[in-house]
Amino acid sequence: MVPGFRIPVLRDVLPLGVAVSGGADSLALLHLLHQQKLPLVVLHVDHGFRGQESAADRDFVAQQAASLGLPFLAHSPEPSPGNQEQAARNARYRWFHKVIQEGIVGQVATGHTLDDQAETVLFRFLRGAGTAGLAAILPQTAEGIVRPLLNSNRADLRTYLKSRNLPWREDSSNQHLQFARNRIRQSLLPQLEAEWNPNLTQSLAQTALWAQAEEQYWHSEILSVTAHWLRFEESGAISSALLQVAPLKALPLAAARRVIRFAVSHTSNVLPEFAHVERVLALCTRSQGHGSFQTRSWQATRSFGTLRIAATSPPQPAYSLPLTAPGTYPLPNCTSVLNLELAPRKSVYNNVGQLVDWALISSSLELRNWHPGDRFPQAAHRPARKLTHFFQESGIPSWERSAWPLITCANSILWTRGQGVSPSFAPTPRTETVLRISESPNQNVFL
Repeated sequence: MVPGFRIPVLRDVLPLGVAVSGGADSLALLHLLHQQKLPLVVLHVDHGFRGQESAADRDFVAQQAASLGLPFLAHSPEPSPGNQEQAARNARYRWFHKVIQEGIVGQVATGHTLDDQAETVLFRFLRGAGTAGLAAILPQTAEGIVRPLLNSNRADLRTYLKSRNLPWREDSSNQHLQFARNRIRQSLLPQLEAEWNPNLTQSLAQTALWAQAEEQYWHSEILSVTAHWLRFEESGAISSALLQVAPLKALPLAAARRVIRFAVSHTSNVLPEFAHVERVLALCTRSQGHGSFQTRSWQATRSFGTLRIAATSPPQPAYSLPLTAPGTYPLPNCTSVLNLELAPRKSVYNNVGQLVDWALISSSLELRNWHPGDRFPQAAHRPARKLTHFFQESGIPSWERSAWPLITCANSILWTRGQGVSPSFAPTPRTETVLRISESPNQNVFL
């Protein structure tokens, strides 16, 4: 048995997926797990980066699976723009999560080792990571990824394979020094071990364990501290965090930084840089109630007393839709629906919705979003007022304004959320039929 190898505990009756690239670490993992007589499925991702060499890796892994009598699944993801290493990693984990969600396997085991952990800690330290980054590779994740070799040395795994005459494949790209990870593995880490600390690999891995315990503690602490003033929302594919500025400012600096990091990682799946966290905290301490800060992956916007953190997304498109009464219309970029009902005036007894004199509707109705400069009519003999004044007085945050719904008739605003029906279209004692306008939750949207 290889020192440090941990037999994973299956969390359900489904087989365990084993991510096998063909390299020594993943081949050792496959054979060690097979020795435990666990139900296994061999998973291989072929990115095709190395042409025939990649195809040969795939064939080799398929042969290894067949020799052990195990099912074999392969996946070839579409190329993605950006950093090749990061894009490939994201594609692998998307597929691993997919086979878990589809019930093909219960978990997926990867061949990360103690050496991988040390390299990751050093890499992230050099980039200025905090303890969240230094926690590096987790032994297991909530999504079902497990790493049984995380306490095993790479050298021990090769000794294990050689002792049993088990072959493996060498990835030629591991020799390419344009990749930062390879430079750390082949040059920087050996130099530091030779000149500074011969046990540096173990020390770095212990740093990860220390940081993981710190992060676990702070995660539960943050959930407790922010229970009443941090909430998450889902709108389509966009996840956002809404934080109240006053209690955030009242926290000790260390806790406030943790809250910002937690919100960013939860909504955009990235760990924010230290400087970016400081920029967000500066938004909260400024005297003005508005401001924003954006990175390539996420953005923070303060409006009045609320801070919103969300993954970076394209601007919300304008919309314009014809309306017919009666009818129900999902509001674009929103989690509610607009209800239009026609009824005799004398039959309307409750205050649900706003009422329009149907006889005053001279042309077709249109649902559209707010435009800068839109004015809402006031009572008789009073000039129309810009909706921006209503937004300011009502504390409507800036991120909600672009999709703010209103209904027009012959280019005049008939109704808008928060203001109700224009006095020009309100019922009178002579009204016979009314149009009732109301909003209700969209039952087809899952929060």
